[in-house]
Amino acid sequence: MNRYETIVIIDPELQDEERSLFLDKLTDLISQYKGLKIIFDEWGNKRLAYEIKKKTRGFYIRIDYCGTGILVDEMERLLRIDDRVLKYLTVLLNKNVDIESIQEEIVKYEAEVKQPESNKIDKSEPN
Repeated sequence: MNRYETIVIIDPELQDEERSLFLDKLTDLISQYKGLKIIFDEWGNKRLAYEIKKKTRGFYIRIDYCGTGILVDEMERLLRIDDRVLKYLTVLLNKNVDIESIQEEIVKYEAEVKQPESNKIDKSEPN
């Protein structure tokens, strides 16, 4: 199983409900093809470097996952035919990954995300 990263830029005018349905569809696709979802990182609305489909902004999503080439082909096919998607790019991060180490990484990431804001150290303020 290989590790991939897909960056997807979707229409910034989508409502939160529509965006969550879109992400659920991608999550279901990963599990359907026996892949492993690592991180769905929503970067939010950003200005595009150039206009795409008459839009100057886009909602960026980074998807980090493990799977086979068949999963990547199907995900890219789905992204290609979906009108909500402005652009996408898939990159192979690592070949033949160790699933146990990936699962440890997922647990570590989820612990960091669930950590209360009061426990996080703000490094922007001087001591």
